Amino acid sequence: MNEFYDQDIISVKDLDKSKFEKIFSATDKIIRMDPTERRELGRGKTLGYLFFEPSTRTRLSFQAAMALIGGSSLGIADVSSSSTKKGESLADTVRMMSIYSDVLALRHPLDGSSRFAAEISSKPVLNGGSGTEEHPTQAIQDLYTIKKEKGKIDGLKIGIVGDLKYGRTIYSLLYALSNYDVDIRLISPEALKIRADSIYEMQKKMSLTESTNLDEVIDELDVVYVTRIQKERFPDEEEYQKVRGSYKIGLDMVGKMKESSIILHPLPRIDEISTDVDNTKQARYFKQAEYGKFTRATLLALILNENWQ
Repeated sequence: MNEFYDQDIISVKDLDKSKFEKIFSATDKIIRMDPTERRELGRGKTLGYLFFEPSTRTRLSFQAAMALIGGSSLGIADVSSSSTKKGESLADTVRMMSIYSDVLALRHPLDGSSRFAAEISSKPVLNGGSGTEEHPTQAIQDLYTIKKEKGKIDGLKIGIVGDLKYGRTIYSLLYALSNYDVDIRLISPEALKIRADSIYEMQKKMSLTESTNLDEVIDELDVVYVTRIQKERFPDEEEYQKVRGSYKIGLDMVGKMKESSIILHPLPRIDEISTDVDNTKQARYFKQAEYGKFTRATLLALILNENWQ
C-alpha cells in the first residue's frame, strides 16, 4: 500500500525514518525508470503552485519534477500579478487553485500558512516553505543527497553553518536528521544561534554541539551544510550588517577538509561559498539541486498514484 497517496507534505515532523527510506527507495526507482514509463505517473495531472515569496529554484524544481512524470503546471509565481493584489484571501486563492489542480505547492511568508492551506484545500498540499518554520521538501532532498553522495546517513559528523536562527531549511533538516544516528555541529554567529525552544526535543534524540568557530571543526566533518545569511528575514538592517559575511568557504577552507567530505548548500548563495570551490571534489551543491528535481518528482508521483511506490 502507498501510504503517501493523496496525503499532504507539510512538516518533516510528520515523517519518520521508515517513511524517509521509502521516499529514497522510490526516488532511486524514479531515476532508473524508462522516461516513457515515468511520464505515465503524472499524465493528465496538474500541479498548481502558489508562491507568495520570491523563489527560483524551488518553484522551477517543482515544475521540472511535474514535467518529469508527464504532468503540467500552472500557478502564481509573482504576487503582484495575482488577485492577492486585489485583496483576495489566501483561503480563496487556495480554494480556486484546488479546483484547477490535482496537487498544490505553496510558499508563503507566514508561519502556519501551509497547514492552513491543507485544511482549506480539497487537494493535497506540499509545503514549499512556510514563514520561518519549515521547508520539508528541501530536507528530503538534502537527506537523499547525503545518502547518495556518502553512501549512508547514520554515523556521519555534519556541520551546519550560517544563519541558524532564521533559516527554515535548517529546522526541517534537523528534524529529519533526528531520525538518524548523527553527530551535529551547529556553527553560527552568536546573534544567529539556533532557537533553543526549537531544538529542545531534538537534543534528546541526537548529539548537538554549538560553536561560533568553523575553523576548529572543519577537519572533522563529513558534511558541511552552508546557508546564506538571510537579509530579508532580519527585522533590522543594522543587525544584518553586523553578521553579514561571517563565514566564507574558500579553497583555503576546503584544503582543511577531509577529501571524502562534501559541501552542501540549499542555494541561492551570495558570497558564503567562493566560486573557486565549485570545481573541487567536495562541492556537491549543484548535484544536490539536481537531486531535488527527482525527490520532488517522487513525492508528486507517490501523492498522485495510489498503487505506485
